[in-house]
Amino acid sequence: MKLETKCLHAGYAPENGQPCALPIYQSTTYKYDSTDHVGALFDLSAPGHMYSRISNPTVAAVEEKIAALEGGIGALCTTSGQAANLLAVLNICSAGDSLVAVPTIYGGTINLFAVTLKRLGIECIFVDGDASPEEIRAAFKPNTRLVFGETIANPAISVFDIEKFAQVAHEQGVPLVVDNTFATPILCRPFAFGADIVTHSTTKYMDGHAIQVGGVIVDSGKFDWQNGRFPELTEPDESYHGVCYVRDFGAAAYITKARVQLMRDFGCYPGAQAAFYLNLGLETLPVRMERYCKNAEQMARFFAASDKVESVSYPALPGDPYHQLAQKYLPDGCSGVLSLTIKGGREAAVRFMDSLQLATNEVHVADIRTCVLHPASATHRQLTDAQLVAAGINPGLIRFSVGLEHIDDIMDDARQALEKV
Repeated sequence: MKLETKCLHAGYAPENGQPCALPIYQSTTYKYDSTDHVGALFDLSAPGHMYSRISNPTVAAVEEKIAALEGGIGALCTTSGQAANLLAVLNICSAGDSLVAVPTIYGGTINLFAVTLKRLGIECIFVDGDASPEEIRAAFKPNTRLVFGETIANPAISVFDIEKFAQVAHEQGVPLVVDNTFATPILCRPFAFGADIVTHSTTKYMDGHAIQVGGVIVDSGKFDWQNGRFPELTEPDESYHGVCYVRDFGAAAYITKARVQLMRDFGCYPGAQAAFYLNLGLETLPVRMERYCKNAEQMARFFAASDKVESVSYPALPGDPYHQLAQKYLPDGCSGVLSLTIKGGREAAVRFMDSLQLATNEVHVADIRTCVLHPASATHRQLTDAQLVAAGINPGLIRFSVGLEHIDDIMDDARQALEKV
């Protein structure tokens, strides 16, 4: 099936007389015919749902759909994108380990990696996304367990060179994890370029309507965990009576461990209602992404032509430094998010944003409605000046998330706001 069809039909196939819409299984618990059956569930020797902290039929259908869209072997939904990134790392990293990441990732993820994980004894080594393979290799340590990047960086809107980082990661015997939130599988499928694990904040384009917070981890099932570097996947798990994930679950070892060990212990699993809303967003995702990209490219050209705008970052523009990478990884569009810098710095940026009438100033992005944010004052407020520069953020930078309104209305609103700068 094509992606457009998978968005509608993957994950849930109603049988004769069943509802066409995905049912909401609003239940924490499930009934079993015998104690032995329950025991088999806890031994991981029988399929089924034991408790909704680990799995739920409604959420499972959405997980199956997202795995199909990304081309993975399995997926695990979480209560936020941050939770997805946290579990993706902790699934194979422990105290004393390290990971390599590019600094242009979302500010919240930078804090997670550089501050919170550091307190847990996990070091994050940042390396420039434009670094050469040799420079990337130099960042590795013997205890490095994974590499992390974002397909389209938030809010720098730079494009991550997936193949380059995948090649180096695999040379070093570790997986590449890619946050594919802004691109979605409609615009880019990182597994096709060598990524091993994909994460999303489903709060953004996948949901699309700003009604639920969520995240997801998708496992390609292609990484060889038996290279001697990942004993947590190849040696018996004492918390599950000696289950060995690679031996017992094969290609699905990583995603199975994330669910039955980490989700069991952290409990950050979404409810059935949230999954139902997410599924509604996924059903229209291809149609919406096409419109987002079209509107965003027109707005990028509009801002680039303004004498009150210092610079615009949108990889679809021919003059953008990431245009060539965008043609390779994002041939169908670069999402609906662009960044622009207003001449005059922070004060001019704030004046422009406060003058907008249609676009809303909110701590959100990738919505059906046009919205704006000043990252240095909001999502990246906790970063140091050096970290802001490394993340591609200056005081006057504005993240402009183009919605699905008519392009003339979005443009008219931006025009009148620029006149007041």
